[in-house]
Amino acid sequence: MPAKTAGKPKPQHKPNKTELKKQKRKRDHEDLHKLEEAIAQLDPKSGKVKTFADLSSAISPATASGLHSSHFTNMTEIQEQAIPLALQGKDILGAAKTGSGKTLAFLVPVLEKLYREQWTEFDGLGALILSPTRELAVQIFEVLRKIGRHHAFSAGLVIGGKSLKEEAERLIRMNILVCTPGRMLQHLDQTAGFDANNLQILVLDEADRIMDLGFQSAVDALVEHLPKSRQTLMFSATQSKKVSDLARLSLKDPEYVSVHQDATTATPTTLQQHYIVTPLPEKLDTLYGFIKANVKSKIIVFLSSGKQVRFVYESFRHLQPGIPLLHLHGRQKQVARLEITNRFTAAKTSCLFATDVVARGIDFPAVDWVIQADCPEDADTYIHRVGRTARFQSNGRAVLFLDPSEEEGMIKRLEHKKIPIQKVHVKEKKKKSIKNNLQDMCFKFPDLKYLGQKAFISYTRSIHLQKDKEVFKFDDLDWDAYASSLGLPGTPQIKFQKGEDIKRIKNAPRQGMSSDSESDMDLDGAYDKKKKDKKEVRTKYDKMFERTNQDVLSSHYSKLVLDGGKEDDDEEDDFLSVKRRLNDDDVDVLTGTAPINSAKVIALGGDDLYVVDSKRREKALQSKKKMAKFRGNSSKLVFDEEGNAHEIYELQDEEDFKQQGPADEQRQKFLDSETVRVKEADVDDKLLAKQRKREKKEKRKAREAMEMAGGEGVDPQLGANGDGDDPLALLRSLPMAGEDRSDDSDAEPPKKKAKKWFQDDSDDEDAKKKSKGGKKKKGGKVIEVDQEPETLEDLEALAAGLLDG
Repeated sequence: MPAKTAGKPKPQHKPNKTELKKQKRKRDHEDLHKLEEAIAQLDPKSGKVKTFADLSSAISPATASGLHSSHFTNMTEIQEQAIPLALQGKDILGAAKTGSGKTLAFLVPVLEKLYREQWTEFDGLGALILSPTRELAVQIFEVLRKIGRHHAFSAGLVIGGKSLKEEAERLIRMNILVCTPGRMLQHLDQTAGFDANNLQILVLDEADRIMDLGFQSAVDALVEHLPKSRQTLMFSATQSKKVSDLARLSLKDPEYVSVHQDATTATPTTLQQHYIVTPLPEKLDTLYGFIKANVKSKIIVFLSSGKQVRFVYESFRHLQPGIPLLHLHGRQKQVARLEITNRFTAAKTSCLFATDVVARGIDFPAVDWVIQADCPEDADTYIHRVGRTARFQSNGRAVLFLDPSEEEGMIKRLEHKKIPIQKVHVKEKKKKSIKNNLQDMCFKFPDLKYLGQKAFISYTRSIHLQKDKEVFKFDDLDWDAYASSLGLPGTPQIKFQKGEDIKRIKNAPRQGMSSDSESDMDLDGAYDKKKKDKKEVRTKYDKMFERTNQDVLSSHYSKLVLDGGKEDDDEEDDFLSVKRRLNDDDVDVLTGTAPINSAKVIALGGDDLYVVDSKRREKALQSKKKMAKFRGNSSKLVFDEEGNAHEIYELQDEEDFKQQGPADEQRQKFLDSETVRVKEADVDDKLLAKQRKREKKEKRKAREAMEMAGGEGVDPQLGANGDGDDPLALLRSLPMAGEDRSDDSDAEPPKKKAKKWFQDDSDDEDAKKKSKGGKKKKGGKVIEVDQEPETLEDLEALAAGLLDG
């Protein structure tokens, strides 16, 4: 019978782990080879690549699935031209309008570069993405997390605002870093074990801002840490072509990608742009009326400084225009900035007052209006500001506020940049003056008034230091009327000096600009504080008011205490101060009377005379504190050992000292006089010591006589009845506290105190036994009595002795 297993196939050989790894490595190598071939065949100018699906053969499956999961399907113009060139490893200068999708144009090449290099977490830093602002860095990082979710790379966000030590612990394990230049340079300099020697690709978003003067030193120092053999991508809405900038970054034959270079406008075609000519004193009135008319919109209002942002936000918050208000500026802490950014992103209707911190790259969805209340410094800044609306083919509107002196120059700059803008007029019924409301609020709330002063000084500085004098004409502006429109009672005084380095002042650390009054600073950031007298006594209250990091009013109170609290204040410095003044003819200083108003003058000893011309000043005579300044400087006295007062010794003038003779002679004369005085004092001291010795001896003998008589003797210094001629003699004879009896040669050791009639020697023995820890006998204590107790005192003494036993 044949075997049943004859017709079955032989079992196949199962591959072991080593063979599986080899097969996987071979497949990965084949896939990478196919990717390289597909990338080499890409032609950005062919126009065939319109969607990310068309690009799927040239990108990894992980990136393709990440784009699909994040709902990115169609490619924008900048993505169509920049991504293929970046995948081929070329350096790129990318310029495109705001809201055209530049973020994906460099994130996809970053992921693909590390994927083709088979980068792991053990290889260190592979990609570095630089952003000029923290908000933009956070936004880039969120997009990177979405499209790179299927990759195994580790990514980190380094933007400051957190502990440097905590960031350093995670930094070494990161493959991709999104960061701001200053914080990244700090880690490269200070974090041990962290380097960028293997960096494969460097990305600069908003490159023109990063290459600007504000980041110049940080970027130059950062590039020194990076290898020369790397790929570099630079993207911005207004790209820099300067050869010096390109050389600083070591770009090799960069490809310039400008998809909107031939466009008729530099801004999106879906953006409606208008400008309003409004005088500087009426700017806040126009702004408030505009916001009131658009309470159901999403608005961003750009102002030139953080001080103005704070003042306008706090002022409008009190006025309650009927729309949620937010404010964002660079001096806020990182947690607050992120929270405000998220709140405005999620809001349907809101008004955000902001500086240029959010002017670049930030994608706020569905922004209806961008209002530039302060004129931008140049046309590029204008382009970036209006780019917060009309993003990704959506509609948007922008309004620019211009002073009549700024209109001609600024419109010329915008036309040169191909920016279409139309002039509109404000309807009279929409105008509403809030000047009186601001004055009322500044009167009621001193902190708001102080913010107004800081906003005025900040705006004045910004206009004074602008380079384009054809647009910003400082002398043509009505500063007094502008200060009044802010609600201020007067125009703050400012010293105008040349600024050495305005970028250094603007980017100064928080510690140096904590909450000091800007009225104390010149335009170049130098403080102009009055030097205090070194001899002045500083109390703890003076030190408290000198602290400049308490709140917004600390410097205001400091100025009140240090400058305004002096007695010689000028009458002109007081605001609405009413004082009663007496003329010299009204007061007869010699007689101390005043024929007019029945005033009288009192000389209290000081240089100033005190004039009493009212009941209040007469009542002040009873106050030592108020009269102290009229009593003059009192001479300080010191007391010697005998209680005699005399003035403090003062140093003799050098000239008077020389007139009395040579120094050696005066010294010898002083020594001789002091020697004589000391000898006389020694004689007196010896006589006094002998007298005290004799008195002690007499007192001791008297005390011994009293003890021998059993305490019933008569004091020899008193009469028989105890009534002597000098009843205090006994008290004088008693020994003084602290007297030393060691100098008494005849002194004998004090005798034991005389025992009472009920005491016995056994008491001492029992005491000794107790002190030695001996046990007491049970039989009790026996007291021998010489005589029967007669008085109540004797009975009490006997009872006390029994109780002690």
